[in-house]
Amino acid sequence: MRLGTGLGALALALWASVALAAEKPAELKIGITTYASGPASVFGVPARSAAEMLAEQINARGGIQGVPVSLNFVDEGAGVETLTSEYRRLVDQVGVDVMFASISSGVCNNVAPLAEDLEVLNFMWDCGTQRIFEEEDYDWVYRTQANATPEILAPLLYLLETRPDFKTVAVVNQDYAWGRDSWNIFSTALKTLKPDVEIVAELFPAFGAPDYSAEVSRLQALAPDVILSTSWGGDLDTFVRQANQRGLFANSQFVLPLAESSLERLGADLPEGVIVGARGDHYFLHPERRGDEDFKAFTEGFRKRTGAWPIYSAFHMAQAFAALEAVYDKATKANGGEWPDHEQVREAMDGLEFRGFGRPLKIREDNQGVEAQLVGVTVSDPAYPFRVIDKMEIYPAEPIMAPAGEESIEWIKTLKPDFLATRGDRFDHAR
Repeated sequence: MRLGTGLGALALALWASVALAAEKPAELKIGITTYASGPASVFGVPARSAAEMLAEQINARGGIQGVPVSLNFVDEGAGVETLTSEYRRLVDQVGVDVMFASISSGVCNNVAPLAEDLEVLNFMWDCGTQRIFEEEDYDWVYRTQANATPEILAPLLYLLETRPDFKTVAVVNQDYAWGRDSWNIFSTALKTLKPDVEIVAELFPAFGAPDYSAEVSRLQALAPDVILSTSWGGDLDTFVRQANQRGLFANSQFVLPLAESSLERLGADLPEGVIVGARGDHYFLHPERRGDEDFKAFTEGFRKRTGAWPIYSAFHMAQAFAALEAVYDKATKANGGEWPDHEQVREAMDGLEFRGFGRPLKIREDNQGVEAQLVGVTVSDPAYPFRVIDKMEIYPAEPIMAPAGEESIEWIKTLKPDFLATRGDRFDHAR
């Protein structure tokens, strides 16, 4: 009787083991939101190209823990209502295992609570608004790159280090969450660290605006020492071209924290001497990574595939895939080598360490990625038909991020003058 019971228990255990192993899916389904249409597509299409290339490479290596990946794309350019409907369809009907969403900060504000309701792992792979994790707590939403706070404070530190004597500043930002939030960070830090500076204009043209003549005329009349724009994609390209045509760069120091993504598209329309950021340490000539074989394979493979060098949206996509591989490796190991369920993968995100094609990253306790920041100034190089970045400084993330559990704006208000001594590692452009 006992022997029979023991054999029955053993058989049940073996059956359970086989059943658990059989739960390994035929494919790992990934939903990705990115701009395929509209002025932001100049930013979103390269990200899609990177995703497709990376998925092909992962599958050629045998997949993630032996499971091939499949991609399902949603166009952010279709609008928030359509996007959220498609998001829900991918989760409920297609059965995606993880979502990469989104580029737009406005979209991220909408999909974060949706992901939480649907209990689907969501990587905010590109959007910058710092408010996501500062205003709400999430279990299923994580950011695999930095937020707006270090992305804006790093260019400000660079400006204050290289041009400390400016007296007036103006801003031209897209009129939506990112444009407003990033300016709030910059202006609050400026008032805290350099309160004698006068803000002479706060201009917020509509997202996707085709004409900046009114803004350029206003700035010509005001002639501020510094002009900030955290705009990106086609909007930034249009503004820079129109400003350059009207000679606006001649009298003002431009600070463009997202302009790494526009260097190749703008060509000679972007003058020398402009302070640019890379939303992380993302740059196809990364001074620490450019000689690494995996880095060269990615940048050169991307260029061969698309005809252009990768920009930070492509690098952000690579970081999302790096996080995905790392978290499934971690969760599978914690599950005794068996394929993990969604809850086990979510738990493995806590404290996750991973690396794309920049410096290593870590997910901290508030689900926010910690990422270094590269800033520099534009310069000409005859080897490239567009401006490249010189006098680079890569800032470590921790000193320029609000600690977990604190709101960025309130934290910035507490900064002391010694914050201005924050420095990173410095590099010159290698000709």
